[in-house]
Amino acid sequence: MKNFWSKSAPYLLITPSLLLMMLIIAYPIANSVSISFLKYILFKPKDIEFIGVNNYFNVLKDPVFWQSLFNTIIWIAAGVFFQFFFGLLLALLLNRNFIGRRIVRSIILIPWVTPGVLIGLMWKWMYDGNYGVINDILSRLHLIQDYVPWLAKSETALLSVIITIVWQGIPFFAIMLLAGLQAIPEELYEAGKVDGATGWQAFWHITLPMLKPTILVSTLLRVIWVANSVDVVYIMTGGGPGYSSLTLSVYTYMKAQKAMDFGYASTLAIYLTLMLSVVALFYLKNLNLKEVR
Repeated sequence: MKNFWSKSAPYLLITPSLLLMMLIIAYPIANSVSISFLKYILFKPKDIEFIGVNNYFNVLKDPVFWQSLFNTIIWIAAGVFFQFFFGLLLALLLNRNFIGRRIVRSIILIPWVTPGVLIGLMWKWMYDGNYGVINDILSRLHLIQDYVPWLAKSETALLSVIITIVWQGIPFFAIMLLAGLQAIPEELYEAGKVDGATGWQAFWHITLPMLKPTILVSTLLRVIWVANSVDVVYIMTGGGPGYSSLTLSVYTYMKAQKAMDFGYASTLAIYLTLMLSVVALFYLKNLNLKEVR
């Protein structure tokens, strides 16, 4: 009996917390699924009715959904890739010894800890077509002749918000990868030098392989966060002009908060959740395979 209790005690102690977490997670999901089967427009409370899977088919026939999905793929792929790329460069730099390294490490966190609403407003003013600092700098460098309305042109709106989200996310990758770099044993690099490995070869055959678990986890987290990001896009462009910068999360928000169509918005949210779940499962499976090897 004593042996049974000693083995079961840890699981029994965490059971209440697990049940609470499952309730917190399961209830919103179950509620969203149930609402997605309804015609649920808050402006018309008397017309709420069960319509089965009609919302799911209507979403698939919605051209705005497909445009927002296309934008979301570009938003995630470009945003996360360049966050990782510049974050890795910054992590490699911060891993070196130089005067003021601790101060620099603190300063680079500013974009990450700044609220998304403030970031959206700040970059919106910087991109302003009349008095924005970006136009002023480019004009002084003679890279443009006339001021460009970056957020008002369909050709540049999505690119502009991607640059903003890249600036915001670089510190996250930098800190995560820096922690991974500092966990790599120095003996591996010394052994590489003995074998005649160049700095580039050491990076490809020692640094990157050792960083793979950190890269996979941090990339997965950023994919989820960027996909669910609403504030930056909504404040800077509102998804416009037209639907040129509309992402799936912003479209879901607008359907729920502006159109008050909670049934349709819940369906959009479920589609987004399913897509992110597939990505998460792929990454976690890949991570588990790496650990097994």
